Amino acid sequence: MIVIMLGCFVMSACVDDDYTELNKGETELALTASSADITLAETTRSDEGVTLSWTTGTNHGTGNRITYKLELAEAGTGFAAPYVAADGVTQEYTWTATQEQLNDLLRTNFGVKADNRYDVEARITATVAGVDDVQTAEASFSVTAYEPVSATLYLTGTATDGGTDLSLATEMTRTDNGEFTYTGDLKAGTYKFITTLGAELPSYNRGEDGSLVLRTTADEPDNLFEITEGHAYTVTANLLTGETTCVKSDGVRPAYDHLYFVGDENGWGFDEMAQDPLDPFLFRYGREFTVGREFKFGTMSGSWENMYKATQPNAPYTDTSMEFVPGFDPDNKWFLNADETGRAYKICVDIRSGKERMMMREFTPYETVWLVGDAAPGGWSLDDAVAMTRDSSNPYVMTWSGTLNAGELKFTCDRQSDWMGAWFMPAVNGAEPTGTEEKMLFIDKSDDDFKAQYIDVNVNDIDQKWRIAEAGTYTITLNQLTETITIAKQ
Repeated sequence: MIVIMLGCFVMSACVDDDYTELNKGETELALTASSADITLAETTRSDEGVTLSWTTGTNHGTGNRITYKLELAEAGTGFAAPYVAADGVTQEYTWTATQEQLNDLLRTNFGVKADNRYDVEARITATVAGVDDVQTAEASFSVTAYEPVSATLYLTGTATDGGTDLSLATEMTRTDNGEFTYTGDLKAGTYKFITTLGAELPSYNRGEDGSLVLRTTADEPDNLFEITEGHAYTVTANLLTGETTCVKSDGVRPAYDHLYFVGDENGWGFDEMAQDPLDPFLFRYGREFTVGREFKFGTMSGSWENMYKATQPNAPYTDTSMEFVPGFDPDNKWFLNADETGRAYKICVDIRSGKERMMMREFTPYETVWLVGDAAPGGWSLDDAVAMTRDSSNPYVMTWSGTLNAGELKFTCDRQSDWMGAWFMPAVNGAEPTGTEEKMLFIDKSDDDFKAQYIDVNVNDIDQKWRIAEAGTYTITLNQLTETITIAKQ
């Protein structure tokens, strides 16, 4: 018997807790599927795959609770080895799986192959407390599954740093199912895409029209994409549509991937700042300032050369002007006065060449932060969003412990009704929590000054969520100042 936790799929209910008045009469238990013939596709993976709905059945006039069990099995097997989709549930009368969830279910539990039509039988069993009679009802439907595209993709070829050594192929960044991107230097030469580091096949090669073609055997054409001029490029690949692009990317790579806060506040140590996940030219840093005085920004830990500095001596923290100094001089710094200390600040530094900026703002923590998403107890309802608890010893830290469903999760700081307020989100959309402290993304869609920090990003379009893969009890610790979070399953 195959069992899965209920949180991976959507259950719906009509709630009535007064069972003494729930005389169901002699309602016959019935089960129906939303469709009799279903074709799944990865391009519509988030759409509904199937919904199974059932009537209440009868509790024989006892007013006792009715418990339901939902099973799926290969047609004709008599439910000898069923997949248990729901067990022990009450007051829940539908079960829904997305196309991706249904596809994974069939492939993992029943060995269904892509493009094969598979007949499924579903059975609902209703049990009434204190009554021996067991009610059952069945429904059937057919499903055609799909083969998911690779979750990894690499660039290999003479145009890449690793050359044709497959073990040194360059990993691309996965932005969504089947969608990958890479930004970096490429040489004059050729390249293709491989799905597994060190393995020649399967690969994605150049088709006659310039699109991606899946190559699975050595006797298929090994046509390559070509770079005619060494340069910084952004390469994208969509394995679902076959589209790929390769465009020069002047200015899309910052001169440095690490930046450090240096000043009196940290004893002239080098505190590494966080590179913004939406804009790699931006670096962020938050802390309480108790000492103040001078500060500037380094590009290498321990090095006093190649620093970003103020453009005037003792610049006020409100002065956004900044310049890159390749040597030691001039050595202008910002200066935080004594009456400006004793409070928290957030710093955003933009290192775009010729457009350098230092943006520093006082930060007041939000009184409450709420959980939102179908993984949260309150779902997507802002009114029902569950509040976190402020740490009594640290006003920037919020904590929460409780049950999360499988699904999506993010955090609202203001429950703004148009959803255009302040949010904490993952650095990468769809990321699963690591269980340890990790950086997160803060955005405020209602703050024009904050949005102005991003030159090439429309903050209003950003909507990233964590993916909670497994339902269960979780403890969440969120630090508003350092913009870090721990989502740990207990």
